[in-house]
Amino acid sequence: MTHDLTVRAPAKINLHLGVGRVRDDGFHPLDTVYQALSIYDDLSVGSAAEVRLSISVADYIDRAGVPDGEDNLVSRAVAAMARHHGRELPVDLVLDKSIPLAGGMAGGSADAAAALLAVDRWHDLRTSDDALLALAAGLGSDVPFSLVGGTARGVGRGEVVVPVEDTGAWWWVAVPSTEGLSTPTVYRHFDTMRPDAPEVPASAEPLLEALASGEPVRLARALHNDLQEPAIDLRPELGDLIVRGEAEGALRGIVSGSGPTVVFLCDSADGATATGRALAGAGHDVVLTATGPVAGVHVVS
Repeated sequence: MTHDLTVRAPAKINLHLGVGRVRDDGFHPLDTVYQALSIYDDLSVGSAAEVRLSISVADYIDRAGVPDGEDNLVSRAVAAMARHHGRELPVDLVLDKSIPLAGGMAGGSADAAAALLAVDRWHDLRTSDDALLALAAGLGSDVPFSLVGGTARGVGRGEVVVPVEDTGAWWWVAVPSTEGLSTPTVYRHFDTMRPDAPEVPASAEPLLEALASGEPVRLARALHNDLQEPAIDLRPELGDLIVRGEAEGALRGIVSGSGPTVVFLCDSADGATATGRALAGAGHDVVLTATGPVAGVHVVS
């Protein structure tokens, strides 16, 4: 099978994640700042008589943890596009995953966004940007950002995304875990640990001011994640990892989203390389160096 189109989707991290008290609908109000990083999943497209999906993964990802068939967000995204356009959209899809699984880096959301763009381009549907964003929001809170990329502020459930001007070149080291951490579990633990959580989440304004400064040390000080405490309470080794990475030269370590991936902001490319090597030497089998911000989902071939 020849696949003539490939769409690339970046991982995301949350530079700021303010979480408010759970609402009556079961969702938490968020004020968050996303950044897209240069760790990617690729989705390749070819002709088919029906929708088909095959998946390959990097050696640090457990293939058994990636849903197949209609349970995969890629398949759900194709189905959403078909409903929107009122027609069948047969396509052969090959997903090559490198974004850590269940790691707080929105790998599934990135794949869904990639599928929306890939199917639109393959079938020349010319779906409007507003329609794509609405379909993305229906698939998950992080999916709209995966379309937008760069750096952006998210409010509501995180699905209302506004791009943020970010002229910095930020260097990161990401250390995924071989064992995922369920996002709903972390949010439930947040509710248990923070019964007094405010209705209005912590504002992202201090983080945005730090971003605008272009100063890595100032950004490091402003990083914030309300889900870090419950994630570490569930997985104490994440706290140990943060301490180790900062001791090895990182400006700041933080749990990515709901975890368990931990990311470290470094002062330069050399600093990221040195921190990554030190963490690998300390026994962490997978250490990924990345830059941000990068573009959202985009066609690469």
